Amino acid sequence: MIGMKPGERIVYSTIEKRPRLVLPDGGCIIVWPILALEVWNIDRAMARMVISPPQGVPMIPDHPNWSWHEYGMRVGFWRLKKMMEALSIRPTVTLNARVCEDYPEVANACLEAGWEFNAHSYEQLPMHKLDDERTVIDRSLDVIERFCGKRPRGWFGPGLTQTFETLDHLSAAGIEYIGDWVLDDQPVWARTTHKPVVALPYNYELHDIVMMNIQNNESHIYRDRTLDYFNTLYEESTDGHPRVIALAMHTYLSGSPHRISYVREAFETILSKPGVVCWDGEQILDWYAQQIAAPTR
Repeated sequence: MIGMKPGERIVYSTIEKRPRLVLPDGGCIIVWPILALEVWNIDRAMARMVISPPQGVPMIPDHPNWSWHEYGMRVGFWRLKKMMEALSIRPTVTLNARVCEDYPEVANACLEAGWEFNAHSYEQLPMHKLDDERTVIDRSLDVIERFCGKRPRGWFGPGLTQTFETLDHLSAAGIEYIGDWVLDDQPVWARTTHKPVVALPYNYELHDIVMMNIQNNESHIYRDRTLDYFNTLYEESTDGHPRVIALAMHTYLSGSPHRISYVREAFETILSKPGVVCWDGEQILDWYAQQIAAPTR
């Protein structure tokens, strides 16, 4: 299979010149909360580090960084769940399918809460390192479907990774939307060799991994940057072109005791504004597809 580059999959357009989108009940902006649940294989290098190894040489098994991730699944998840339930937030849960096998209590808590299950591959390994992308995609979707009784409609790549063929494999497997691209404030259709898929707006600027694990900002920066970002999009959304603001959370970062209050404050402030719609990925997908038809070629 010869894949397509992003520029071959999407049509360039400026946001001001597009057909106008209408939100129900006078809404003007969409908040998309996303909760990532991952499985880090202790037999491989960790997906990321919070503490550098002695002498700067990564060691396998990496118990220090693996246990950091494990804290998120044992404690951080439940802290975030309590916050979201208190604020009536129904997030998109993007999870490695292996979460259903290794952390069934966590996955079941999401199921019982009625949260959307979005596929995040089988485990936290970049798509480029897979011997057979399609097999792993199918396995991921099958495992999640067996667990929750519904096949995921959306996908995030581990580390947001894709090859030039990934979107074609995803579409052939039945995926309808992806969240890996940060190229717009509105959804866009992307061509594949099968059915088109929708790329929902994601961003790295409000990503807790970027802000807290890479840039090493102080905890309050999550709140401050999120509100600054939101205020700009909120003002721009009054022009008849509603924007989407994605807020990504990882259990071992946003669920940490010194960050959770700032995460909550950001959500509380945003959700208090008139015209704010808080939707999961499926709701955004259906809203957009009903107004903007998929490309036919």
